[in-house]
Amino acid sequence: MKKLFAIFALMGVLSFGSVNTVNAQDEAAAAPAATEQVAEEAVAADTATPVPAEEGGIHKELKTKFIEGAASFMSLVAIALVVGLAFCIERIIYLSLAEINTAKFEKQIDDLMKAGKIDAAKELAKNTRGPIASIYFQGLDRIDQDLDGIERAIVSYGGVQAGYLEKGCSWITLFIAMAPSLGFLGTVIGMVQAFDKIQQVGDISPTVVAGGMKVALITTIFGLIVALILQVFYNYILSKIEGLTSEMENSSVNLIDKLIEYKNK
Repeated sequence: MKKLFAIFALMGVLSFGSVNTVNAQDEAAAAPAATEQVAEEAVAADTATPVPAEEGGIHKELKTKFIEGAASFMSLVAIALVVGLAFCIERIIYLSLAEINTAKFEKQIDDLMKAGKIDAAKELAKNTRGPIASIYFQGLDRIDQDLDGIERAIVSYGGVQAGYLEKGCSWITLFIAMAPSLGFLGTVIGMVQAFDKIQQVGDISPTVVAGGMKVALITTIFGLIVALILQVFYNYILSKIEGLTSEMENSSVNLIDKLIEYKNK
């Protein structure tokens, strides 16, 4: 009996040891697998991480292309843009300040004239900005003259004020024409440089002529862009000048009618 018990005990010890060995081997085999899985998940996470897009927009692209163009001609095109915009902004500010509430101003002058307060009407016209008020002042200042003389003075002074409105517009048109011309000049020079490289290398491969052609096209593009920008501002300025000129003509007619009515009282 004791021998049988000893045999059972020995078998139990051996079986427990084998189980532990198997478990240890399983854990050892599972450890690299787990490490491998973690590494794969890390790689997948790195792959799934979105790569931030390269910052920059159209202004960066324009800056890059500007640098790639010929520095001499691109600088001239940029100067044409800056100076042309300066004239445009100056004209827009001047014309905006020249605009007034014409209906309200004419009603105030009419009320003062009907009340016989010519000096007050002259003072109001003198202290009001804009060409319309200046025309009224010139007409009221000559109220003692005959109507023909007053009309001639109003027409002459209206022409002077119209000249002031159009002052500086010729410079804007100059830069509108100059910008694409400079671009085309850069194009011609770029083509000449391309042919010079062909002559030096003795080959007409694209890599030889690409540099000169690129400079030529970039200068043309920027010249046309500058011309288009200045043309938009110039048309806006012309529309404001036409509106003010029309108001000046209507106000001149109304002033003459008021003076006739005042003299016939």
